[in-house]
Amino acid sequence: MKDTTINLHSGFQIGPVDPRIFGGFLEHMGRAVYQGVYDPDCAHADEDGFRTDVLDALKRLQYTVMRYPGGNFVSGYHWTDGIGPREQRPTVRDLAWQSTEPNLIGTDEYITLCRKMNWTPMLTVNLGTGTPEEARNWVEYCNSPTGTKYADWRMANGNEQPHGVKLWCLGNEMDGPWQLGHVPADQYAIRAQQAAKMMRDTDSSIEMVACGSCNVDLPTYLEWDRQVLEYMGQWADYISLHRYVGNENNDTLDYLAVANSIDRQIEQIDAICRYVQGKHRSPKRTYLCFDEWNVWYRAREQKYTDGQGKFAPHLIEEVYNLEDALVVAGFLNSFIRHADVLKIANLAQIVNVIAPILTEGDKMLIQSIFYPLEMYAKRRTGISLQPSVQGPAYEGKTNGQATYIDPSAILNHGQLNVFATNRHPVETATVHLNLADGEISSLVNAELLTGPEAATANSFEQPHLVQAQSFTEVRLAHGQATVELPPLSVLAVTLQLG
Repeated sequence: MKDTTINLHSGFQIGPVDPRIFGGFLEHMGRAVYQGVYDPDCAHADEDGFRTDVLDALKRLQYTVMRYPGGNFVSGYHWTDGIGPREQRPTVRDLAWQSTEPNLIGTDEYITLCRKMNWTPMLTVNLGTGTPEEARNWVEYCNSPTGTKYADWRMANGNEQPHGVKLWCLGNEMDGPWQLGHVPADQYAIRAQQAAKMMRDTDSSIEMVACGSCNVDLPTYLEWDRQVLEYMGQWADYISLHRYVGNENNDTLDYLAVANSIDRQIEQIDAICRYVQGKHRSPKRTYLCFDEWNVWYRAREQKYTDGQGKFAPHLIEEVYNLEDALVVAGFLNSFIRHADVLKIANLAQIVNVIAPILTEGDKMLIQSIFYPLEMYAKRRTGISLQPSVQGPAYEGKTNGQATYIDPSAILNHGQLNVFATNRHPVETATVHLNLADGEISSLVNAELLTGPEAATANSFEQPHLVQAQSFTEVRLAHGQATVELPPLSVLAVTLQLG
């Protein structure tokens, strides 16, 4: 394969990389909460019942924000069921996932977990079967000083000081016909605006995420976003995007080109935001919140009916392989390349349910997609630079033309962080890194993720088949760096500038 050159210039800046794009999502679904982060009977449980082995692994990913409690779950969830003494909380039937929910974990336990993990809390209100007033009451419970009804409930539950939740999602996937309480865009916009006004009247400092299109294949895609933003105006600080992808056609090259489609989705939703801003002649910009994203396709049939009324059933526990890890890196590359408009993103989800971590009794497995998340999180600080790629390309059957090398780059003062995937299934790629207005003087550190073949996955029996390794094979000459990337690999490198 011919060489590839990634050309960069410190003046071609996209924008600061918001650390909140390295966020996660914890939903009351399957074994994400129970037997995932919370398992008081596990040998690894701490004094609050949280699994220390899982939390220690999650700390490596340096998550910033954590969205909770759903997801589809939230459209049937009433937050008052999850507060107060555990023995007095109701056990309810969750209609979204057809499971039994005992409400052992609720608002206060979630905040405790966020504080353990240094996560910024991000709550999603029920605008499906819930009401705008119920959403407002939750803000008071979380954020108001004592002296009023719901704040005093919080104090009675052992938390005199406010929780200080500043990020709130106005419902979940309300454009989806599967959603409890689904309504057309104009009706959702009214409901969301009513909630947003009361919520902000309760705490003027909060930021809110309006529900955008959750599926690029829905007939309402983009039109939904336009209607919602035109009506909500100043109330929406962000609009949400969701995306799940997979290799249904068993075509590795086309699958790895899906980052093209992620780029288009971000740019199309941003175009709607710019259009509405212009139409309203408003100085307020609505930014993007990609609050659900991941690879999910093998376990898609495990969707709505497999819960069967069970507690913590095994639902959508995807097993991830090497090519999935490259696709996760492709999402992150796209997010970094759109740092000017994308401000929050949440991997769905963090443990067991379509997650980088699986548990089995007291055992824990780190999956392939864990490693790019960790590699990028270590190097996320700085200004995103616009990369120009000169090198061989191919034509994906559904995702269009893509270069074999998919990069992003972050300038952090005197250091340059470069991320690159080699999407070629069999050939090594020689890649030159060139900073046009500066010189690369030395290698600080680098990691490489690869594996035997595209379908290779870690298992409890063989947990280390796909993992990141330290990488030192970086040649420096004439102010440039050159690396040889194996087929189907992800590189994260930090370079010192001279």
